[in-house]
Amino acid sequence: MSGSTQQTRRVILASLIGTSLEWYDFFLYTTAATLVFPKLFFPSLDPFTAVLASLTTNAVAFVARPLGGVVFGHFGDRVGRKTVLVVTLLMMGVSTFLIGVLPGYAAVGVLAPVLLALLRFVQGLGLGGEWGGAVIMSLEHGDGRRRGFNASWPQVGVPAGYVLATGLLTIMSFTMSDAAFLSWGWRVPFLLSGALVFVGLWVRMRITESPLFAEVSEQGATAKMPLVEVLRTHPRALLSAFTARIGVDVAFYTFTAYIIVYITGTLNLPRSYALNAVLIASALQLALIPLAGALSDRYGRRPVYLAGVIAAAVWVFVFFPLLDTGSFPLIALAAVVALVTHAAMYGPQAAFIAELFSTRLRYSGASMGYQVAGVVGGALAPIIALQLYESFQSTIAVSVYVVAALAVTAVGLAIAPETRDVDLAERPEEARKAPQVGPFA
Repeated sequence: MSGSTQQTRRVILASLIGTSLEWYDFFLYTTAATLVFPKLFFPSLDPFTAVLASLTTNAVAFVARPLGGVVFGHFGDRVGRKTVLVVTLLMMGVSTFLIGVLPGYAAVGVLAPVLLALLRFVQGLGLGGEWGGAVIMSLEHGDGRRRGFNASWPQVGVPAGYVLATGLLTIMSFTMSDAAFLSWGWRVPFLLSGALVFVGLWVRMRITESPLFAEVSEQGATAKMPLVEVLRTHPRALLSAFTARIGVDVAFYTFTAYIIVYITGTLNLPRSYALNAVLIASALQLALIPLAGALSDRYGRRPVYLAGVIAAAVWVFVFFPLLDTGSFPLIALAAVVALVTHAAMYGPQAAFIAELFSTRLRYSGASMGYQVAGVVGGALAPIIALQLYESFQSTIAVSVYVVAALAVTAVGLAIAPETRDVDLAERPEEARKAPQVGPFA
């Protein structure tokens, strides 16, 4: 094995472990926000309003993520990818650990949800800087013909983090009484993050800086104000990244977060039905996301991405009727197929967005486009779905909302160039001049 290949695999492993830990932290909060926090931090509110308030604190992280993308994207393009990734991992680990020791409303009153929202904000800052760095490090190392596959591995951190977070919470909730789980059991997975973060740090400290960034740095060509330059020179790329992400996020959080609220609150079924269904589906994504990334290396980013968009738009109208059956096998089928469609979009997404930007601006550009879309998509999706069902008493309204968001993503793909064959050392705008056959050639 060559030194270059070995280093590439080490970088991909470091990115995967780091993003898995960060998403573990992130999903711990998302799951607890539907199962635990309404009772612990908002006990004076009625059940519906308590869940809504809890999901609102969850959304705080999505507001923080663009800020994290701006701040850490700036330093990632100025001083390097590796240093920033160490800082973001530390931020996530410490804030998650502190949530695990946070007193509830009964102990400190309104200060409890305020501190909860503040720590969630810090989590969002860390994750906002994490994604761009992990993806770009994987993209900028190794064989250019395998960029889609390489960059897809940080995306695997999402289902890996979900499986770890939800699995631990499920074990804790089913091995103790409800009273014990609400009192202290839910805290154990949060406290574990403090130990796990050292594993991620050890791995990340052993990797080398991106060779493309090192070349830019040696030439003295790093941007002084990366975000300003991105806004001035890459407006179309930003718009493409932003719109291409929205529908993916709305679909994902409908399929993985709103499903818990719908199954437990609307259908009055055991929470294990939702948790286990998404757990099974997420486990399958561990293999499906890299597969989709590899397919994008062969067939192009946009065709694979678009196939996932179309499939998700169709499946969302099957998804809720399967949940309504109350049968766990059918609920599991609904979640599995839903996340298969998500994997088709999410696998090529990392390379697609990162390849839209030139090396000296890639961290800022990719992070900004990706994270701002997260506010419009992921942050609001469970809240909007909850309100739509409350208003119309029908899941059709929720499905139409998901399809509308996916239509925005299709537009984002249509206005972007095919990035698979872009030379990362060049400006992607130059690649647009190359002739293409059809809108998704």
